Amino acid sequence: MPYVRPTRCSLHTRILITAALHAVVPGAPAAAQAAASRGARPPTVADATAFMARAESLLNDLAVKAARADWVANTYITFDSEELTAQAQEAYGVATRDLATQARRYERLRLPPDLKRKFLLLKLSLPAPPPPDAREAAELTRLTSSMQADYGKGTYCRTPQECLQISDIERIMASSRDPAELAAVWQGWHRISVAMRDRYARFVTLANAGARGLGFADVGVMWRAGYDMPGDAFVREIDRLWDQLKPLYLQLHAYVRARLVEKYGPSVVPPNGMIPAHLLGNLWAQDWENIYDILAPSGVPPSVDVTGLLVAHRMDERGMVRYGERFYTSLGFDSLPATFWERSMITKPRDRDVVCHASAWDVDGKDDLRVKMCMRVTGEDFVVIHHELGHNFYQRAYKSQPYLFQSGANDGFHEAIGDAIALSVTPAYLQRIGLLDSLPSAASDTAMLLRIALDKIAFLPFALALDGWRWGVFAGDITPD
Repeated sequence: MPYVRPTRCSLHTRILITAALHAVVPGAPAAAQAAASRGARPPTVADATAFMARAESLLNDLAVKAARADWVANTYITFDSEELTAQAQEAYGVATRDLATQARRYERLRLPPDLKRKFLLLKLSLPAPPPPDAREAAELTRLTSSMQADYGKGTYCRTPQECLQISDIERIMASSRDPAELAAVWQGWHRISVAMRDRYARFVTLANAGARGLGFADVGVMWRAGYDMPGDAFVREIDRLWDQLKPLYLQLHAYVRARLVEKYGPSVVPPNGMIPAHLLGNLWAQDWENIYDILAPSGVPPSVDVTGLLVAHRMDERGMVRYGERFYTSLGFDSLPATFWERSMITKPRDRDVVCHASAWDVDGKDDLRVKMCMRVTGEDFVVIHHELGHNFYQRAYKSQPYLFQSGANDGFHEAIGDAIALSVTPAYLQRIGLLDSLPSAASDTAMLLRIALDKIAFLPFALALDGWRWGVFAGDITPD
């Protein structure tokens, strides 16, 4: 199921959730439970097992409702859809928080490994846990849903008559070679975050309160606990792996900078400094492949032009998804359900605001699989759909598992599967599916490997810097000032 973010809940919903929690654990309110426990027998493994079974049943029902509301909020951004997802997702968030709090009663028991893991996953299942105070919990969900909506409908207006949405801006970032235009578009779109600044600071405060209520120092500490190792060990492992890759990244960075200096001149690109982010072909500077035309090494045969192949075969966006599906069925997986094609958002609707960021959805924990994309007929989106469908097929593979096991093996596993599949979109694969007549010479491997490096190697320091910044914000080391 999609990662459910906690959002706002009406008083009526909170009353229903409180009643539901009474059914899960007798005496659910903390004071009543504590009073009852003083004269009650100590909990047993059987009690813990029964508690978890009822908790998973409740959370599964709430998660499906939240996922459906969140889908509408992502694909039809309005005030009402924002309110509906806020209500449904806070219901889920409050229930999860309260269940995780009640689960502490069983912490000292010697539980079977699978049950012990469920209790851990219950505590880690909210990326931004609601604080204990009901009004603050409602505020957190309101902030989350409003920032999500503002991101999806954010625009940059070059003139009062020409306002660009994110999909328009991404096309400009990928194709324009005018540094002034790129700087204006980059800065213009990123200004949508200014209006979110105070809300995000408040979000951090409230989410940290929720994390502390679950026994974590802050949200960053909670996030780092989701990788099957102590949080400090996780950070050390990241640093160790980055130290191995850093020399290659520095070589790539130096090469890209040198070619950009040749293209734009030293007045635009400092020959010995950092690369201006707006020149790297991506709205977040996390993927540099779109400027390959500037970076292509001389004397090296070009890599396969996947976009050109798709256009030559008169491919449309749904056809690209069909190719992705056939990749997985060729491995022995069943075809996607008919509802996937009926309910997915594959291209951007013309009549409304949506969140275009590509994502894969498992709405009901069974077979209601969907993708949400604003696809275009490009080589980049051809690779992305193979990645996103990796999530969908993985989601369906664990649909028979108990609710808390219906997610990745750890917090990094889902993306690893998607990226591993995306790396399989090679010239040999393109030939096998009939898009490419003959394989290019081995000499063109250099160009292909450079393209992969511009995507995968360039992304790593971006991800490290982003998460390091967020950890610092949650820890209070980085302040709004």
